[in-house]
Amino acid sequence: MLPPTIFFLIGFNLILFTKRLMLADYLIQFTGFAVATTAALVVGKVVLVVDKLPILFRFDYAPLAQPILFKSAVYTVFVFVARLIEALIHYLIAGGVIGHGGFLEDLASNFSWHQFIAVQLWLFVLFLIYVTGSEVSGLVGDGELFKIFFIRRSTELKATRRARIRLLVQLAHLTDAHSIDELHDPRTAAHRALTGILRKLAQRRPIA
Repeated sequence: MLPPTIFFLIGFNLILFTKRLMLADYLIQFTGFAVATTAALVVGKVVLVVDKLPILFRFDYAPLAQPILFKSAVYTVFVFVARLIEALIHYLIAGGVIGHGGFLEDLASNFSWHQFIAVQLWLFVLFLIYVTGSEVSGLVGDGELFKIFFIRRSTELKATRRARIRLLVQLAHLTDAHSIDELHDPRTAAHRALTGILRKLAQRRPIA
């Protein structure tokens, strides 16, 4: 829950800060840190729940763009549902009753298409960024993306990244072209090629 909460807390506050800067030209004061924090906590809880749903992994074997778009859309829809539930809770706390369309009337009286579209659009964009980062991190390995951005030197990274990608592509072609039995048999050329690729991938120093 912590990574998406922190990410959306920063994202929501950047949006609010931008809005505040634009409204400052018209001498309009605007604050919303508490709202952004609450919204980030809601998103974090939604992500935690949705991550357990099997439907989220429907396109995991498709080209990367498909799972990113699908997961972003699913997250956005579930956050919308969570926002509706949150609005219902506030309505009940304020003395509203369920039935006779009271909640829908209260919702319609405060509804703004402009605000709704803006919120949903930014949610989808932020989810696109978050899911893209998560998917790329999963592809390169746990913790690898953090090392690329914050630990490894750029000179070493350029050498190892290019070589690592080439080796992973070779590995994918090798597994597509040969059966498990061939790859496991030490007498085959496929096994020797596989062993060579794995040795290079295991090297700590830049791969030539």
